[in-house]
Amino acid sequence: MALGSKDANNSRAAIASVILWQRYGQGQQMSEEKAKFDGPDLGDGVAMSKIVEGAMLLGHAHGEPVILARRGDELFAIGALCTHYGAPLADGLLVDDTVRCPWHHACFSLRNGDVLRAPALSPIACWRVEQRDGRAYVREKLAPPRRDRPTAQVTPQSTVIIGGGGAGNAAAQMLRELGYAGRITMLSADASPPYDRPNLSKGALAGSGAYEVTPPRTVEFYQQHDIDLRLNARVAHIDTTGRQVVLEDGGRHGYDTLLLATGSDPVRLELAGGNLPHVHYLRTLADGDALIASAKTAKRAVVIGASFIGLEVAASLRARKLDVQVVGREAVPMEKILGAEVGNFIRRLHEQHGVTFHLGATPASIDATSVTLDNGKRLDADLVVIGVGVTPNVSLAQQAGIAVDHGVTVDQYLATSVPGIFAAGDIARWPDPLTGERIRVEHWVVAERQGQTAARNMLGLRERFDAAPFFWTEQYDFSLAYVGHAERFDQVQIDGTLDARDCKVTYRRDSRKLAVALVHRDLEGLRTEVEFERFIATR
Repeated sequence: MALGSKDANNSRAAIASVILWQRYGQGQQMSEEKAKFDGPDLGDGVAMSKIVEGAMLLGHAHGEPVILARRGDELFAIGALCTHYGAPLADGLLVDDTVRCPWHHACFSLRNGDVLRAPALSPIACWRVEQRDGRAYVREKLAPPRRDRPTAQVTPQSTVIIGGGGAGNAAAQMLRELGYAGRITMLSADASPPYDRPNLSKGALAGSGAYEVTPPRTVEFYQQHDIDLRLNARVAHIDTTGRQVVLEDGGRHGYDTLLLATGSDPVRLELAGGNLPHVHYLRTLADGDALIASAKTAKRAVVIGASFIGLEVAASLRARKLDVQVVGREAVPMEKILGAEVGNFIRRLHEQHGVTFHLGATPASIDATSVTLDNGKRLDADLVVIGVGVTPNVSLAQQAGIAVDHGVTVDQYLATSVPGIFAAGDIARWPDPLTGERIRVEHWVVAERQGQTAARNMLGLRERFDAAPFFWTEQYDFSLAYVGHAERFDQVQIDGTLDARDCKVTYRRDSRKLAVALVHRDLEGLRTEVEFERFIATR
């Protein structure tokens, strides 16, 4: 019997099934005998005294893993798995009447299972709870949640979203969940429907992730929700006077409100041999397919770039048993973002897995069998991956006369300088209430959350974007989560030890906490996020 999510639109069900099998299945043949779950059978009832205020009790009911949570006199029964990657929510955190996912910080309502915050896009199941004779019983599953819909202050007849990445996709879905009945047109330059981009450099490339479950939604989802998804749709310019988006093929789409979510483009190196067939960049699903195809036959890889994408790619290629060498201009990998001690640890981690580093160097040329560095050193390579950063795609905004300053300038509501036009994702540069500065962040979860906020504000709901930035990286068996934003810092404090894979790293500037990195401390990451949220709420 399948134990994954029942949401047909949630393609993460396959991953959830595997996790459920591992966590609850105990290796049994699930189709032939009853699944073995952790915890009590909540359908048979559990003593109220075992349900502690502010904590979660993991059990099962009616053949599914279920969590019981208590808030005062109220009891809630919800599904035990996050609908994003299948994380065990019992290991997460209760905050007011919500539960936070321990892995990637999705947020769900205890009251109706509604997903309140990305990266999850689907709700969790809920069951009715009956209290009788000092015991709590989990009864029948409730109908899928219906979002509490605030009354829209603006009702545009037509909405256009330029971009099919995390921000654009989350915005389109949020508009429909809020009851918006107008026309939604999503113009994506990509050849593929929206997909989970972070997985491209991680499990998908390593061969350990289920590559076929990369899309968060099926094409049918967009059809069912009347979202006109146009692929390979390249926008030539925006006519802000006539409120029309003009495509390169001459097509036109009128709009009452517009979301710019054009994302970023990889920085492309201008060097001899940079366009050879075995040289790859990794940004799109097509890039991922091409890189995987090359990795299956390659033996020696050179990765140019020693930041997150480059090092995740290096780890994934090592999982495929390729010889890997990393070239980076910095002296310490990721020192600017994580500090020297963390950066040196990550270098040692890769070296322990057989990666060779060439730091303080840049590539001079590439040929069919090698990469030559600026110091004259020649590195054998039949596969080259370049990951040296991205640049925000702001050309459409500039052409339209929208204010641009190291990104598209937006206010706290993600509105641009042109009425009716919003921006979200990699291109948006917004006033960060945590630091008091304008920042631009290139992280998937931030993009999705901004898309959700922009959708609310396109309907006039005036919700400021005040979420603390969050991202994560996975390299081999090492994972690091990062909450906040420290573009500059002058103090790094480590609580715990990196070598033990158990620590919290705090980044401060002028004694003020700006960001925290967590190594295998999921709950502390969630508590840090809540701490930042509560600080921001007072601003």
